[in-house]
Amino acid sequence: MPEINATSTADIAFIMLIFFLITSTMDVDSGIMRRLPPPLDPTEQPEDINKRNLFEVRINAQDLLWVKGQYMTVAELKDATKVFISNKSDDPNMSDKKEVNIPMLGGIYMASRGIISLKNDRGTSYNMYVQVQNELARAITELRNELSKEHFGVNFSDLIDQEKIEAIQKAIPVAISEAEPENVERN
Repeated sequence: MPEINATSTADIAFIMLIFFLITSTMDVDSGIMRRLPPPLDPTEQPEDINKRNLFEVRINAQDLLWVKGQYMTVAELKDATKVFISNKSDDPNMSDKKEVNIPMLGGIYMASRGIISLKNDRGTSYNMYVQVQNELARAITELRNELSKEHFGVNFSDLIDQEKIEAIQKAIPVAISEAEPENVERN
């Protein structure tokens, strides 16, 4: 019985294996896109933060969300953040505002002094942590989009002019402070 030379079959299998390894996609780890603030100047004193300007968000080990002294669901977090930062009703329990000169927005603009303080327990699940981060980022993005549409007629993400982008960023800064995780228990 004649034998078949399988040398070329092995070569073809090897080439196909290499082809599929090169062309297939692999899962890539991804993180939260956030630019860190510049380091503080050691000669400058940090500004004192008024308690009214702190939007405290806590996540415990059971993935329960505690916001400004009450339990809240992740679905409610974005709207609560927007209300706190914008403080359109000038509620004394919400963030204070400061005058900022932004020529692209017509001169003096009343920008929020609000700071989001995020703290989680060491037992908090990564999924819950990312959900909270996403909701906080969505709140800032929606506020920026609203302001951009009001002044420039397009979403913030669609702005091309760097001066307009900086104006919106100055009017609605990303002010999120994260503390080191600890064992926080709330009942």
